[in-house]
Amino acid sequence: MKPKAIVEQWVSLFNQADVDGLGALYHKDAVNHQITREPTLGKTAITDMFKKEFALAEMVCMVEKIHEAGDWAILEWKDPLGLRGCGFFHIIENKIKFQRGYWDQLSFLRQHNLPIPTE
Repeated sequence: MKPKAIVEQWVSLFNQADVDGLGALYHKDAVNHQITREPTLGKTAITDMFKKEFALAEMVCMVEKIHEAGDWAILEWKDPLGLRGCGFFHIIENKIKFQRGYWDQLSFLRQHNLPIPTE
């Protein structure tokens, strides 16, 4: 599969809050680095991260554009509340090996009435 198709599948699973389906898209030693926190290392930890996040808030990813360059796909997204961000996915052997996401955590927390960290 091309990286764009894998990211399209990722978006579909994300919007269904399908934690196990999302986890299956990652290499066992994948890295997911959302820049608002430390990198999450490994498929199991990434799956657990999604479980925790979906338990906190209803999240929806609306695709604005998916760009593809070699074994990379770049997702530009927004959500129904107006938050915008982008994600970079490095795809190796049809699995996500590395993911980095850029988005405004403070806006997300405020939109979902979640506690704002003091540090």
